[in-house]
Amino acid sequence: MIRPRPAQREILTYTAGKMGIAAVPGSGKTWTLSLLAANLISEGYIGQEQEVLIVTLVNAAVENFSARINDFIGQRGLMPRMGYRVRTLHGLAHDIVRERPGLVGLSDDFDILDERATNEIRREIARLWLRTHPEFEETHLNPEVSNPRRVAEVQFPKLTDDIALAFIRTAKDHQLTPEELRSRLDELPVPLPLAEMGCDMYEDYQRALAYRGAVDFDDLIRLALRALQSDPDYLERLRARWPYILEDEAQDSSRLQEQILRLLNGENGNWVRVGDPNQAIYETFTTASPEYLRAFLREPFVIQRDLPESGRSMPSIIDLANYLIEWTQRFHPVSAVRGALSEPFIRSTSPDDPDPNPPDNPQEIRLVLRKYTPDEERKAVADSLERCLQEHPDWTVAALVSSNNYAVDLTKILARRDIPFVDDLLKSTSITRATAGALKLILDVLASPTSSKGLAKAYEVWWRREREDKAAWQGVREQAAFLQRCPRPETFVWPTPDEDYLDTLPNDDPEVRAALESFRQVMRRWQQAVHLPVDQLLLTIGQDLFDEPAKLALTHKLAGLLRQARNLNPTLGLRELTAELSLIAQNERRFIGFSQGDTGFDPEVHKGKVVVATIHKAKGLEWDRVYLMSVNNYDFPSAQPEDTYISEPWYVQGSLNLSAEALEQLRVALSVDEDWYDPGRATKAARLDYVRERLRLLYVGITRARRSLIITWNTGKGASHPAIPFQALADWWYATHT
Repeated sequence: MIRPRPAQREILTYTAGKMGIAAVPGSGKTWTLSLLAANLISEGYIGQEQEVLIVTLVNAAVENFSARINDFIGQRGLMPRMGYRVRTLHGLAHDIVRERPGLVGLSDDFDILDERATNEIRREIARLWLRTHPEFEETHLNPEVSNPRRVAEVQFPKLTDDIALAFIRTAKDHQLTPEELRSRLDELPVPLPLAEMGCDMYEDYQRALAYRGAVDFDDLIRLALRALQSDPDYLERLRARWPYILEDEAQDSSRLQEQILRLLNGENGNWVRVGDPNQAIYETFTTASPEYLRAFLREPFVIQRDLPESGRSMPSIIDLANYLIEWTQRFHPVSAVRGALSEPFIRSTSPDDPDPNPPDNPQEIRLVLRKYTPDEERKAVADSLERCLQEHPDWTVAALVSSNNYAVDLTKILARRDIPFVDDLLKSTSITRATAGALKLILDVLASPTSSKGLAKAYEVWWRREREDKAAWQGVREQAAFLQRCPRPETFVWPTPDEDYLDTLPNDDPEVRAALESFRQVMRRWQQAVHLPVDQLLLTIGQDLFDEPAKLALTHKLAGLLRQARNLNPTLGLRELTAELSLIAQNERRFIGFSQGDTGFDPEVHKGKVVVATIHKAKGLEWDRVYLMSVNNYDFPSAQPEDTYISEPWYVQGSLNLSAEALEQLRVALSVDEDWYDPGRATKAARLDYVRERLRLLYVGITRARRSLIITWNTGKGASHPAIPFQALADWWYATHT
């Protein structure tokens, strides 16, 4: 076992109460929390029917935590996957609601729509609202727009959808139903048009969900809180089940997350919150805020601890990141954002640390202030990447940017020049849904062996590789139709000398008969395996269905999940377990570690290639060399007169941030004070929030680098100069290192 550092040892002495931990990048917080959980389990702080509850932010961390805790408790001779539960917030909310759906007015078989489905519903609602409210365009279109028709057709539908998303998400974060909000708006003496607009779309959106008998992910969290509030006995049972709560990535807590965990924890519960407010980079996209963690750290009776040591980066990169904190706090030209970054500063590890920092080499930091156009910047970085891969074939390398589009443009240049690259972090993949969906369908067939329709579907799954060949797939569909006409499937799967459905095959083609025969053999094998434990049954099916390593790995994960579900409830039959798998197939269980990013991303397996990603997607990862691109005053504004903002479209009159203005009108509608709406105030406040978040994004980008860091900027999107914090870093660096 790795020897804990002094700060980690101090945290590992925790046994009870509330503790808040500020952890710098690369400080080993996952390792520390995992070991703490293992200590609590193995040292008898929880009972047989209890669990340590670990709540984390993203799906990849779920499996990471589970693997580490299993390793720690396995070293102590204890059973793996016992005594703890790791969930994202959505996973925890799902567990709470699914156990008692009636508490919140849901049926036992309620559905959860994935983001793709809810996005489609919301976009259609936004388009319809825009068509029936032409005054919106008339009021907000900038009169100087040269092509108003194109803006109306292309830009305004997207803008309306953005307003709907922000408004609906925030209304749910305040636990407001559309009816409650409408009642409040009707009571106001003066109308609030943007709030009315948001409420209209919220009503239509919830009506669309109700029509489908479904909820979305934001509903799930809201309803979980309502379930806890509505049944004190249920809440007490959950408190008894989870006497310890360990919260990872607490800087990204939302209002509802904090309320749920506070309820589960109780007044005298045991709650450890770990996070880094300097890495809170999701405020623009969610209702999260680092202020919840900061406020927790200031509460009386909360034990405050730091994890300041990091072995990730060489000392010079640490110095650069620390100076960004210092400059922000002392010298940022806008005093209102000087609290965006906070201590602790990052400290290098001690010389005898088992995970020491890479050797220092200040020459590997290059802050390039040369003025590039976007094309020139991409070409210059591509030139440097080509040299880097030749000089350091054993290094991991990443090119990180602010926007997905700019990243895609970079990959096109790399492809033309045959520079090997990986763009997995730019893509969304449905590998989990495809894998879980295929397994679920086969389990359905095994649970209903007399269904001819199921038999036909299983045949299509078995020959799914033929989809790429149109003619071959047409043949598969015809053969599946033949199976669907089978009056009794057992006469196909288990024929007798007197009755074999295959003998009725029209135009007895030897190749078709052979294909059906091979499927018959595999169906027999699967039916014989039905009496095995569910995880072994799933592995048996998976070995026959898949040969791709990623899908086989996912099959093992899914088998473990179903085994765990069966262990928690031994009465579950095959149909109920198949329903669990159905949730994953529909992307409904993305929040328990099976999602688009469920297999995780390991930079170490991509040595000799360039990983191209956004800085947001790079959070939690590290590379030997990192290129930070497009660090200009558009992508990283500093609230200066010449700065422009992505949330303030050029085609909107007055350059208002209409999403922020709609949320301000919502706030005013809910206010109990004599406060009223002041147009433009929310836009200015949103600018400052964005500047704060961009400072933290720059900090995250810098701290992804281990041995080498190169930062550049370009004049794209109207940018006129390097980002002010980038300029400040360069001035300080070259003044102190030349």
